[in-house]
Amino acid sequence: MPSPTHSPLVRIELPTPAAASRHYRRPTERGFTREERDRTTVLFGGLTWKHEALVQAAFTNLGYRAESLPDPDVAAFQAGKEYGNNGQCNPTYFTVGNLVRHLQSLEARGMSRAEIIETHVFLTAGACGPCRFGMYESEYRLALRNSGFEGFRVLLFDLGEGMEQSVSTQGLLMNQEFFLGILNALNAADVLNEMAALTRPFERQAGATANALRGAVDLVASAMKTQPRFRMRPAAFEDLGRLASQLLGRRLPSALAGAGRLFDEVPVDRLQVKPVVKVIGEFWAQTTEGDGNYRMVSFLEREGAQVLLEPIASLILYMIHQAVQQCQDRRGLMPGSRMKEFRLRMGEAVFRYEYRKMLAALGGAGRDLLDQRKLRELARGHYDSRAEGGEGHTEIAKNIYYARHRLAHMVLSLKPFGCMPSTQSDAVQAAVVAQEQDMVYLAVETSGEGEINAHSRVQMALSEARAKALREFAGVLQQIGWSHDDLRRYADAHPELSRQLYRIPPAPGLASMAARTAIHIAERARRERWTPKAVVAVA
Repeated sequence: MPSPTHSPLVRIELPTPAAASRHYRRPTERGFTREERDRTTVLFGGLTWKHEALVQAAFTNLGYRAESLPDPDVAAFQAGKEYGNNGQCNPTYFTVGNLVRHLQSLEARGMSRAEIIETHVFLTAGACGPCRFGMYESEYRLALRNSGFEGFRVLLFDLGEGMEQSVSTQGLLMNQEFFLGILNALNAADVLNEMAALTRPFERQAGATANALRGAVDLVASAMKTQPRFRMRPAAFEDLGRLASQLLGRRLPSALAGAGRLFDEVPVDRLQVKPVVKVIGEFWAQTTEGDGNYRMVSFLEREGAQVLLEPIASLILYMIHQAVQQCQDRRGLMPGSRMKEFRLRMGEAVFRYEYRKMLAALGGAGRDLLDQRKLRELARGHYDSRAEGGEGHTEIAKNIYYARHRLAHMVLSLKPFGCMPSTQSDAVQAAVVAQEQDMVYLAVETSGEGEINAHSRVQMALSEARAKALREFAGVLQQIGWSHDDLRRYADAHPELSRQLYRIPPAPGLASMAARTAIHIAERARRERWTPKAVVAVA
């Protein structure tokens, strides 16, 4: 048998480079120094106006000059697309476009670009992950350079680094005092935002809730700005003493109690039958109140819905839960993992305690934070909790939770167009909806365009949710043997029922406030030996 033939080896000589190749290094940015604090404004944005007002108060208390950016609109989105890369998700476009337009407005008012770059910095969040979020910082710098503001400083705090982070030259000290102030601001804004969402759909006088909310935010912001800063000697005990002061202090709870009294002055009619819509989704898309999500919350309320908002505190608990899970996975592999897990669990307990304390101070009308371990179990079999990115498994879990416990008539998931983690969860949600009975779920991808189409889709789903709410209320009327008019006559005879801080207890299996109120009135009337006929006679 002939031996196989082999092709001759070919030797290729590559030209020797004229100079040695250089490893890529991240461009060095001029730092923000301690000496610059008094003359430098820290810009930030991307949250609701309530959160931004209280975060600004926290910055002021710490001695910084801070300013929140305006609410991002479609013009900001278009500016972001003009100066940024193609293919970014709309939080990037809205945020950086909003920043560029703000800097341009400063220039139009007479400041030079050099002065703007010298006296302003932008603070934003960052993290490593499977989506484009990890590249936001570089995209901001690219758009700033393309718009003529090259050298404008972007400060980053890493969501995964905890409470001690270093910023170049320490112009912004991200230490325990900083994060406690920011967390107080976010938690207080969360509970105020939820109180407004619980009040506004049922207000008897249009605009009364908005007035109460503005007064409440001003009251809490004033308390935060004038909060005495904790100092202790020796300095080694200062962090421990500050934590004790946080847990035992009454200044912020007292301000929230005053805010609760403002809401209590808003007369409400809880017997209006409204479908309950739970909003979930990607963090920015579900949180922003402007064009970034088509002003969806205000749209839903105009359409007659009660909206259950997701607090920022839920995202913080999710990040703590994921960090704990990583520690558990690395036991025996990385030294110190057990101690780190212990510290995280202690931090979670303190965080929950502080959130509940604020809820109670405001009047106790809001909802407690969901248990992250229960959410993980609900998502098990549908979405692995280790597949991180965006809201991870919690989107699936929240949809199941609110449907199974009948806490909402509809779940609306808002997300940016082309968001990879959200696309993954949408695929899983299709299977969840097929398995869960009587679930109304709608996912809406948002961008700078498409508002009419999105609102139309929401209206279609909302009609089904409205029908569910009406059937629920009709079933309650049949159960208690009262008419809607009977309930109204009783409510009119008992004016305390129209106070926002009057507690309507939960009723298992009933989502709408009207249905829960009807059950409560019937039980209360039975204890008082009232009957529908007796109510008519008294009225």
